[in-house]
Amino acid sequence: MDVFEAMEKRHSVRSFDPSRGVPEDLVEEVLRCACLAPSAGNVQPWRFVVVRDGRAKEALASAALGQRFVAQAPVVVVVCADLEAHAGSYGKRGVELYSIQDTAAAVQNMLLAATALGLGTCWVGAFREDEAARVLGLPGHLRPLALVPVGYAVRAGSQPRKIPHARLTTYR
Repeated sequence: MDVFEAMEKRHSVRSFDPSRGVPEDLVEEVLRCACLAPSAGNVQPWRFVVVRDGRAKEALASAALGQRFVAQAPVVVVVCADLEAHAGSYGKRGVELYSIQDTAAAVQNMLLAATALGLGTCWVGAFREDEAARVLGLPGHLRPLALVPVGYAVRAGSQPRKIPHARLTTYR
């Protein structure tokens, strides 16, 4: 699948096939693609925690305000920003902006790669960061920014209607 098709087909999956696990090589490929994202100064501040443990996934679902599908996915990738990575070169702006922008680019790459590989994902941003960090035992400089449940969708879905770019664009 080319990148254009992946962008057209990508949609949020919240119902995963419980009978199908995600092979390790596919998880590794999704993570490899995440690391191809651009980053300010090529700092690459993203860090990943791959969660397959049932108890940890349950705790993450609780941190995600009770979004049960998080625990039901075979794999949850917690995407974190290393806040110290940009601090030396870019100071406050690096910590507060670049680390978040860069990590978001890595998440988008993950979603597109997973789609191309036939996997379903959902970008979950609604969660209590402190609780997720505690569940995973993260050090203070790693900020969890996204939970990405990964698995095979129970049923085919489609992307919701998007606003045409012409309505969102101004030319000067």
